[in-house]
Amino acid sequence: MSVNTEAEGRVYPPAEPYLVSRAKIAEFAAAVGASDAVHTDVGVARARGYADVVAPPTFAVAVAQRGWAIVMADEDTGIDYSRLVHGAEKLVHHRPLVAGDEVVARTRLARAAAVGNRSMVTLVTELTVGREVVAETESVVVIRGSGT
Repeated sequence: MSVNTEAEGRVYPPAEPYLVSRAKIAEFAAAVGASDAVHTDVGVARARGYADVVAPPTFAVAVAQRGWAIVMADEDTGIDYSRLVHGAEKLVHHRPLVAGDEVVARTRLARAAAVGNRSMVTLVTELTVGREVVAETESVVVIRGSGT
């Protein structure tokens, strides 16, 4: 089944809030090689003007994926997650994520197009803390067709 291009523009319900923790920030920082103490030392983070330790910028994608999961669960889109390949990622930050933030991800299927025997899907996710938009992600994924 190919991706349903009529799903383009569909806005999905928000994912359950995600509480950003010091432990998850430290784990993520270690995984991506972000060695700045602002990611692990509360004192350093506060000295730089933050309320708590700061997540590396790409941590936002891990939270955005909670919104993507809702899109992937919508069988009407025709997206076969087992055939998905990540294509591109764009992040816009309005402020860093810090430990203690309760982040909600809301995703829109911005584009769905057939390209040969593949489909290109663009997912735009807004991350909010309370009423504040803290970041947006734009993710392009390729859904491989059969035989590829």
